[in-house]
Amino acid sequence: MLTLASKLKREEGVGAGRTHAGSNDASHRVSIRDRLLIKEVAELEVNLPNTCKVTFPDENKLCHFQLAISPDEGYYLGGKFQFEIEVPEAYNMVPPKVKCLTRIWHPNIAETGEICLSLLREHSIDGTGWAPTRTLKDVVWGLNSLFTDLLNFDDPLNIDAAEHHLRDKEDFRNKVQDFIKNYAR
Repeated sequence: MLTLASKLKREEGVGAGRTHAGSNDASHRVSIRDRLLIKEVAELEVNLPNTCKVTFPDENKLCHFQLAISPDEGYYLGGKFQFEIEVPEAYNMVPPKVKCLTRIWHPNIAETGEICLSLLREHSIDGTGWAPTRTLKDVVWGLNSLFTDLLNFDDPLNIDAAEHHLRDKEDFRNKVQDFIKNYAR
């Protein structure tokens, strides 16, 4: 992260000393997305929930990172859930793409990794979908909340998990714990 920020500062310093003809060199330009990400990642590191950890496979690519969530309460206590977050070039006009890499029994996360979280929707009927004013911090806090207060059995993506909870809460809890034991350690 610091590597990309340092690179930007060096380029801005070099850019200030360039001649007019050199200022059209597109190979040295940094995208709007990358400039936003530098600021948002710094803010995210300061405001990260204590149940979350962010890692960057390549510190020079802030547009691709992983998030580990280890819930400290509720059904998913004791599990460690990995998410992959890809920030598209059109960010912040479109939301990041998020996938759960850990197999999980959850009403709002499909076993294939798709996630039902309104702020990740580009268009939302209820008005709570993505907006250019949202940030990576909102995404991380929203994903973290899927394990506590945003756990939604009434509007599920994984209908089988939601119906299982309605039928037998204790058996649902047991199945969640089995998934944690087998996939989320």
